[in-house]
Amino acid sequence: MPNILIADDEKEIVKLLKIYLETDENTVFEANDGAQAMEILKGVSIDLAIVDIMMPKIDGYQLIKYIRQQEKYIPVMVVSAKITLSDRVLGIDLGADDYITKPFEPLEVSAKVKAQLRRLNQTAPQKQQVSIITVGNISLNLTECIIVRNGETIELTKAEFKVLELLMSQPKRVFTKEQIYESAWYDDGAVDDNTIRVIISRLRDKIGSEHIKTIRGLGYRFET
Repeated sequence: MPNILIADDEKEIVKLLKIYLETDENTVFEANDGAQAMEILKGVSIDLAIVDIMMPKIDGYQLIKYIRQQEKYIPVMVVSAKITLSDRVLGIDLGADDYITKPFEPLEVSAKVKAQLRRLNQTAPQKQQVSIITVGNISLNLTECIIVRNGETIELTKAEFKVLELLMSQPKRVFTKEQIYESAWYDDGAVDDNTIRVIISRLRDKIGSEHIKTIRGLGYRFET
């Protein structure tokens, strides 16, 4: 039975989500601030976290950073009233796997939780089969989540790494925005077109604009 952490200072939301998630045979741990959530994470093996951004004591951004420092990978779903593009990009950059804006439909959150847990179980063994992708002068280390270009290590955010991993997995293949959504964020509701443009723009700045081509009306492809 999966252990799910819900961290939100709105107690009504926590209670509502708990009802739906427990119906799906999950064990739910409740936290009404970031500090309480951290204490739960220290004592319980959590399988998935649902995190609000605006919380007292320790906010959601700091909590996500803490979760990403743990040895075990824990999917993080952000549920927040903060809806601007910069908020969504920041949440994804810090390691959120999904971003849901308030108000939301509890059944939708429940379905997304099921999808995250299912994909976690299905993809974890596959990710370990290939440790390094090398295309031209760029090497992507999937184990350590770093990129090396011409011998220089370049830092990437989680979102940038996911998109680059997809593009480099099949050079010269055109990936649509929908395929990038599905591979990088698992759900096309997690991000929008502007988010993808921001990530692509930053990748071009870091590895060279010549490596990522825009195919008008279709999507993007990686060039050597």
